[in-house]
Amino acid sequence: MKMIPTFVIVLLFSLNLQAQETKIDKSKYPPLVTFTAEQDHANMMEQLGIKALRPGPSGNESAPNHANYDESIANPCPELPDVLTTNDGKKVTTPEMWWNKRRPEIVEGFEKEVYGRLPQDIPDVKWEVEITDYERIGFTPVVAKKIVGHVDNSEYPLINVDINMVLVVPQNVKGPVPVLMMFGRPSLPAPAQPSAEDMVKINKTFKEVLIKDNPELEDVFKRYPAYEPIEREDPFAAFMQRRNQEPSPTERLIAAGWGYLTIDPGSIQADNGAGLTRGIIGLVNKGQPRKPEDWGSLRAWAWGAARALDYLETDSMVDAKKVGIEGVSRYGKAALVTLAFEPRFAVGLIGSSGKGGAALHRRVFGEAVESLTGTGEYHWMAGNYLKYGAEEATFGRKTGCDLTVDSHELIALCAPRLTFISYGIPEQGDAKWLDQKGSYMATIAAGSVFKLLGAKDLGVSNDYMKEEMPPVLKGLLDGELAWRQHDGGHTDAPNFATFIPWASEFLGYEKTPAMRR
Repeated sequence: MKMIPTFVIVLLFSLNLQAQETKIDKSKYPPLVTFTAEQDHANMMEQLGIKALRPGPSGNESAPNHANYDESIANPCPELPDVLTTNDGKKVTTPEMWWNKRRPEIVEGFEKEVYGRLPQDIPDVKWEVEITDYERIGFTPVVAKKIVGHVDNSEYPLINVDINMVLVVPQNVKGPVPVLMMFGRPSLPAPAQPSAEDMVKINKTFKEVLIKDNPELEDVFKRYPAYEPIEREDPFAAFMQRRNQEPSPTERLIAAGWGYLTIDPGSIQADNGAGLTRGIIGLVNKGQPRKPEDWGSLRAWAWGAARALDYLETDSMVDAKKVGIEGVSRYGKAALVTLAFEPRFAVGLIGSSGKGGAALHRRVFGEAVESLTGTGEYHWMAGNYLKYGAEEATFGRKTGCDLTVDSHELIALCAPRLTFISYGIPEQGDAKWLDQKGSYMATIAAGSVFKLLGAKDLGVSNDYMKEEMPPVLKGLLDGELAWRQHDGGHTDAPNFATFIPWASEFLGYEKTPAMRR
């Protein structure tokens, strides 16, 4: 049996897609708007009455418009909004006041001005397990599932949204396990190698197929009778090759009895402004541009993570009460937004998240509000966020100091759940641009809410203007709110060795070997 050439498969697939498209009567739906990021950005500026935005600073310290790294001028408005004072000036003194009064006020501020609101009519997601595979990670047997979430697009069939993710769970433990959900590109573990006996059968059949396709190869194989076209990888040799390497985060998780789920943010919402009329945002808006209070990509990715948690609640191998969320850089921002807005997540590992994540918006150090209001990154935020980079507008000039909320309050929304703020060091590539100190200040200021709710914070005072960052590698890990700056670069991988036992202890999880059969 001859294999179908790749170009034929591609052609058939293309024709099938065209056939599906022809079945849709596009006249029944609003026409799909196609903007460049620049056009979409200009559209939002027009909606807001903004005539000119301030340009964002350069990350190049030798450039004329370089970012500020002078601490003496980094805090133009040092007094943060008091996380435990209501909008009408009342002090929050009880957990009930926090949950019923203050927390909803903070949520409203973030939804209106920073990250955007979830629409009322987001369609449902139907989950499908496409592949279930049994593999090993290191020496640990695992179950790996490739899962796709099909978003109902019956209201606007011109846009398809399929959420892609992979779940990997260890088999050598008893009972359901905690899972760390990670924003990134999902992939199944490397497939197991067939046994030596099966490889003999595979090679025998493969040789027969090659000879049938080209009879001259029969003489070649006779001259080299021991040659096998397909070689079996020696798992022990592969292990020996990397025995001196640090375990990856996923290897550490599996070895500790955790599972992990990798979810593809791009399958939920594109990471660019041109994609705002596509993805889940475009689907809900029926292909039309956003309004100023509509959600941006960060909130959309967080919504997708919450839907993935919906699936995990149905999987018997997962302890859905012990699911965490993790991300680095822009996905660190998304992880913090997810933890803040979705109370079912039990723990968060927030890596190098910078402005829009843990770093204070009103600080002027490295990455600035203006960095997020330009055409490159504005799609992460609600349209209204552009107002705080406005130099000339119908409402006047605004800066980060005009925001009624700041990132210490975003961290506070996570309380009393486990929240681990992670950074590296500039010398290794976790650039000063990310404002590690501004993130530490926000974490310090958020601590009062953790304490109000009966949890422990970093164990220092909540005076964010006086407390100094601890030395690198000295983690503040005694409470549900944690901080650690590792000595690596723009990654949270070096903190996994610390994060996993910290989270396991607070979650009350101890790896229990599975019963042998």
